[in-house]
Amino acid sequence: MHESAYEHGRQFFELYWNPRFTDVVELGSQDVNGTLRNHAPKSAVYHGLDMIDGKGVDIVVTPGKPLPLPDASSDVIVTSSAFEHDVCFWETFLDLLRVLRPGGILYINAPSNNAFHRYPVDCWRFYPDAGVGLVEWAARNGIEVDLVESFIAEPQESGWADFIAVFRKAGPPLLRKGSMSDLSKSMNVRDIEKTGLQRESDRTFDMIATEETRRSLSASEAELASVQAANFALQAELAALTSSTSWRITAFARRLSSVVKGR
Repeated sequence: MHESAYEHGRQFFELYWNPRFTDVVELGSQDVNGTLRNHAPKSAVYHGLDMIDGKGVDIVVTPGKPLPLPDASSDVIVTSSAFEHDVCFWETFLDLLRVLRPGGILYINAPSNNAFHRYPVDCWRFYPDAGVGLVEWAARNGIEVDLVESFIAEPQESGWADFIAVFRKAGPPLLRKGSMSDLSKSMNVRDIEKTGLQRESDRTFDMIATEETRRSLSASEAELASVQAANFALQAELAALTSSTSWRITAFARRLSSVVKGR
């Protein structure tokens, strides 16, 4: 788990956990450089699911098969850095909603960019309207779910731009302490309390960083060209000065020689 995914998981639990919640399910729970379990309240009943056994895994699941959990059995479901490896993540999305209780919260973090990484496959990247598409897919399958918020977060040191989406299954009213998108630099933000797309940008963070690098490189090249031109001018001036000095020394030497010979 990269550093921004870990931090966004912390922010999610800080803002969205409320006193009526008791159970958490994590899909893709193996502890690889950290786990979201660290951020869940100590009182929560936590079930970690993954397709292979390992640290942080309570239940091993089979890809493509329904999750071995009862309907409406969890208040909060989280999955981070997993949907890109899911061949049919949209089917998994419906199964997660099945497990979610009415009024429950589903948190998804998936990459919007960066390197090809197979665990065991790497199939997808998520763009700003992915959350809207998943809500529509749920509706087509008879499930009412709200997109509470979604956004693309600015990459941190490891370079991953996280797509983050929080969904709420129809039921008791939403309780939250704030919006995750307000806690970090983000773009193409959707929020249930606002209309339309906020901080809209057709350029990704990678594109913006590339443009800034190119501008910086162009400015450096211009500065270098200016320094080189000044250097050439100084070299020419030095050459002229050297030539002039050499001529004067030669002339002086000749006059001195004539004086010495005259004696």
